[in-house]
Amino acid sequence: MNAPAVELQRAIFTALKQDGVLTALLGGEKIFDQVPPKATFPYITFGRTSLYDWSTGTESGTEQLFTLHIWSRSKGKKEALDIMEACKTCLHDSGLALDGHHLVNLRLEFAECRYDENLLVHHGLLRFRAVTEPAA
Repeated sequence: MNAPAVELQRAIFTALKQDGVLTALLGGEKIFDQVPPKATFPYITFGRTSLYDWSTGTESGTEQLFTLHIWSRSKGKKEALDIMEACKTCLHDSGLALDGHHLVNLRLEFAECRYDENLLVHHGLLRFRAVTEPAA
């Protein structure tokens, strides 16, 4: 059985990749764990993942905080904000299937979009919270 973080990232990647609205906004399936050298904007990358023990006296569980980064070179924030909204719609309160684990809940906790003058890109950040438990 894989770690819950591995299974959650796999399920998120699959869900985002299969979302037609998001794929259209990105101009293809441009969701990366590590960005290829010639990737074109816009695209999404997986960011930091933090895991915490969420066990009780009777059940095991894991709380995960993970981030998605949205990268856009368009003029204005609209493209980045639209992609952020599509990610939220796809993932927030979704019932993703995990191998060997059960997703108790998945919720957007924080969102931010800003212009990075050093990189000349609009950078969106979405932080989600997920709680998983081992499958029975």
